Amino acid sequence: MKKLISNIIGGLAGAVTLNIIHQTVKAFDHKAPRVDLVGEEALTKGMEAMNLTPPTGNALFVATLAGDLLSNALYFSTIGLGKKKYLLLRGAAIGAAAGIGALTLTEPLGLSDEPVTRTDKTKVLTVAWYLVGGLVTALAIKGLRSKSSGL
Repeated sequence: MKKLISNIIGGLAGAVTLNIIHQTVKAFDHKAPRVDLVGEEALTKGMEAMNLTPPTGNALFVATLAGDLLSNALYFSTIGLGKKKYLLLRGAAIGAAAGIGALTLTEPLGLSDEPVTRTDKTKVLTVAWYLVGGLVTALAIKGLRSKSSGL
């Protein structure tokens, strides 16, 4: 149970870090990745496909941010599965895979990839930010586990 809790808390730490970086940098750099726009499009299209009225404006932003935090926390929490020895390597691999997925899966899913692929800088930052999220998750899990074993 302690392992599961540390995985979830670690995944949340990585997801929050990813979103803090994203929200901060996009305010200052117009070439920053806009994964939030991809998420808003996905939420809107998904709700419309179910004949639901999607939120708009700030409500759409908040709903997308909440969904992003939850989905990334759950995804990043898988970093804690497997041997402790490979925790940082898994963090890097799972984070990089998420970033590459953001670049390559948007268009096949029927979403615009422009917010994450418009420039080479945007592409590199997209992968780098998810990589950082994965590494923060791995370090948080490692720290939580070492604290719980030392009690």
